[in-house]
Amino acid sequence: MRKDDLAGIRRRLATLGRSPMPEDVAAAMRAEGLVVSDAALMDCVETLRRDSVGAGVLEPLLRSEGVTDVLVNGPSEVFIDRGEGLERTGVTFADDAEVRRLAARMAASAGRRFDEGAPFVDSRLPDGTRVHAILASVADPGTCLSLRVPARRRLSLDEWVERGSVPAQGAALLREVVASRLAFLVCGGTGTGKTTLLASMLAEMPSNERLVVVEDSRELNPEHPHCVRLEARAANAEGAGAVTLTDLVRQALRMRPDRLAVGEVRGAELTDLLTALNTGHEGGCGTIHANSAADVPARLTALAALGGLSPQALVAQASAALDVVVPLRRRDGRRQVTGIHVLRRAGTVRAAGEWSELEVVPAVEFEDGRCVPGPAIDELRRMCGR
Repeated sequence: MRKDDLAGIRRRLATLGRSPMPEDVAAAMRAEGLVVSDAALMDCVETLRRDSVGAGVLEPLLRSEGVTDVLVNGPSEVFIDRGEGLERTGVTFADDAEVRRLAARMAASAGRRFDEGAPFVDSRLPDGTRVHAILASVADPGTCLSLRVPARRRLSLDEWVERGSVPAQGAALLREVVASRLAFLVCGGTGTGKTTLLASMLAEMPSNERLVVVEDSRELNPEHPHCVRLEARAANAEGAGAVTLTDLVRQALRMRPDRLAVGEVRGAELTDLLTALNTGHEGGCGTIHANSAADVPARLTALAALGGLSPQALVAQASAALDVVVPLRRRDGRRQVTGIHVLRRAGTVRAAGEWSELEVVPAVEFEDGRCVPGPAIDELRRMCGR
């Protein structure tokens, strides 16, 4: 059906003042001079439905098995990621205006604006799909959409082993980290599986413990019987009503958590998390965007600065609050846990005006299905009570 015909049908249906029925669509089609057959009517109804709810023409892609991301680069380029790199699809839009309408509708469903006054937006669909959109006025080759699909199923650590993403002995060590109430960070680049691994480890918590999860956008859904999930909220069109991660971390501490998990530590909330872990809240955890374990100290320093924490204070707080780092990487499309590292002070510097630094030292590295002990293996064993 031509774009002009659909536009005419939409205009006629808009005058009804109620949700259109199939017979209304048929009448609008006849008024536009179109032949109304059963097939044509069904096709028109489905097109109208698809353009008014959900993700429109992208809906089949979001429902496809294994798809984790759907990326739209203007009207002519739509890509998906099924864990093996980006693949171009045959889905296209009629023009950039159609992409923009879809983005604006998805933003509106979350109470957000998407127009020249707000040319980019983050929102979430009712099914949990994260949506980021940016207008063609600031993006080339046109309005861009980035959709992150929530995990449809929760992986256990045993399933990580079955997929070859972590050796069996490595999974046993990760369980010890959780059982010993060590504070840990899962690190890795975009799409390496940080949130998925964190959920798998949280599922190993004792069932009689209360878990409070704080997230910017809800993704974590661990297999645990006592889990409370808090989600941040952006300001509305009037600039009011924002709820930040810092706000939620502070509220979580008043909710009697046995464990506190932050979906992704990305800002000033790091200061409150470190304070919490240093005041009796053992076993806290989260994810952090760092390409390797060695990059974690620099990343923590940058985030601490956002919370007004000096490098000296960060070293003191982080070395006392955090125990281990669990890094991930993505190789040949497969997510892999690369080891367990101990986070500690690099040493005490006594000279005036200087301070010790954080360092991340390998305790065990996972290579080709094997666990290779590192220089901090004895320290990890002591922390796990062995």
